[in-house]
Amino acid sequence: MRTDRSRRSIRTRLIWSFAGIIIISITIFILILSVFIKQYYYKSIEEVLTNQIKLSADFYERYFSDASLYDNILNNVDVFWQQTPAQVQIVDISGKVLMDSISMKQEQPLNTADFTQAVSGGLGTWIGYTDYDDQAVMAVAYPLKADGQIVGVLRFITSLGIVDAQINSMIIVFILIGLIAVATAGIISLVLSNDIINPISEVTKAAQRMAQGDFNTRSRKRSNDEIGQLSDTLNYMAGEIIKKEKLKDEFIASVSHELRTPLTAIKGWAIILDTDDMDDRKLLKEGLGIISNEADRLSSIVEDLLDFSKLASGKMRLNRRKTDVKSVAEYVKTHMAPVAERNAIQFTTQCRDDIPVAYMDADRMKQVLINVLDNAFKFTDTGGEVELMAWAENGHLIFDVKDNGSGIDEEDLAHIKQKFYKGKNSKASSGLGLSIADEIVRLHGGSMDIDSSLNEGTTVTIRIPLEQGVGGPYIEN
Repeated sequence: MRTDRSRRSIRTRLIWSFAGIIIISITIFILILSVFIKQYYYKSIEEVLTNQIKLSADFYERYFSDASLYDNILNNVDVFWQQTPAQVQIVDISGKVLMDSISMKQEQPLNTADFTQAVSGGLGTWIGYTDYDDQAVMAVAYPLKADGQIVGVLRFITSLGIVDAQINSMIIVFILIGLIAVATAGIISLVLSNDIINPISEVTKAAQRMAQGDFNTRSRKRSNDEIGQLSDTLNYMAGEIIKKEKLKDEFIASVSHELRTPLTAIKGWAIILDTDDMDDRKLLKEGLGIISNEADRLSSIVEDLLDFSKLASGKMRLNRRKTDVKSVAEYVKTHMAPVAERNAIQFTTQCRDDIPVAYMDADRMKQVLINVLDNAFKFTDTGGEVELMAWAENGHLIFDVKDNGSGIDEEDLAHIKQKFYKGKNSKASSGLGLSIADEIVRLHGGSMDIDSSLNEGTTVTIRIPLEQGVGGPYIEN
C-alpha cells in the first residue's frame, strides 16, 4: 500500500510539475502579449492625435498668430476641432481652460503632465480619468505659439473605452486559448507521467518479488534509458544471486562429501583396529597412518572454512614483519617435496640471491604458496614438472608457480578465484583454496594472476610490495 501511495505521489508530482511549468509559461506569455497589444493600440492613438494636434497648432501659428488667443477663440474656434473628432480644449499658460469642444467646465487650473510638458514647449501625453467620464482617456497637448512665444496650449482628448474593450476581448480570447493549452498539456502530462511511472512500477514489483526470494523473476526492459539500465541491473543481480546460491549449494555438498570421506575412513579403520586379536603390527601401523592422514585432511578443510569465515567477516589480520624470502621458499619446498615425490612429479625451486628482505606475513604467504602448489600437483600428471620461482622487481616481490599439467578451461579461468567455484574438473575440491589465497595476497596490497592454456599448463604469478605500509589490515611486529 505504501508503494502505491508513493507511485501515485510521483505521478501527481510529475503532472503538477509539467502543468505548473506550462501554466506559468502561458500566463507570462499572455501578460506580455497583453501589455504589448495595449502599448501598440495606445501608441497608435497617440500618433494619430499627435499628427492632428501638430497640424492644428502649425495652422494656428501660420494664419492666426497676428490676433490674440482670446480673439481667435471668439472668431475662429471652428478651426481647432475641424482637424480631429476628439475632444478639443484650449488652455492659457496659467492652466485655465478657455474653450472646451464639449462644453465641459473645469473650475480648477489644469496641471496634468501633458499640459506641463506643453507649457515647457514640448509635446505632452497623459492617460488618466476625468470627472465627467468613468472610462480612461488619453490627452495630447501641444503649445500654441505667436511670433515664437507660447501663448497657450491646445489639447486633444479621446476616450480609451472602446480600445480597452477590444483589448479585453482579445485578452479573454488569449485566456481561453491558454486554458485549452493547459488542458491539452494536462492530458499530455498524464500520458508522459504514465510512460515514466508504469516502467518504474513494473521494476518495483519485480524488485519486491526478488526481495521475497523469487530470483527467477525478471524485470521487463522497455527502453535503454535509466529505468532500462535499472531493469538490467536488477536482472543481473538476480542472475548473480542464483549463481551464488548454486555455488553455495554445490559448496555445501562438496564440503559434506569432503568431510564424509575422511570420517568414513577413520571410522572404518577404527572398527578394524578395535578388535581383541589385533596382532598384525603392519596392519596396525597402516591403519593408524591412514587415520592420521585423514585427520590432517579434516583439519585442512576446517582451516579453510575458518579462513573463509574470517575473510568474509573482515576479521583476518596480517602479522606483517621483515621476512627472509629464502626461508619461506625453503619451508615451502620442504613441505611440498614429499607430495611431489609421492606423485612422481619433478619439483624445483629457484630463489634469487639478490632478493631483499620483504615486509609480509610469512605464515600466510606460506599458506598461499602451499595452496597454489597443491593445486599444481593435483592437476599435473605423473612425470610432470612444477616449478616455484621467486625474485624482486620494481619494488615488488614476485612468486611464480608453473606447471605443465592439464591447464584450465578458458570458461573456468574467468571464475577460478571466485568463492565456491570448482570448475568442470573432477579433481577440484571445496572451491575455497584459490579464493582464500587471492584474498590474502590482496590484504598484502598485491595481486595474483593466473595464466593457463588447456592441456599445456598453468602459471600463477603472485606480486606483493616489498615495502612496509602497503596493503590491508595488519599487525606490526
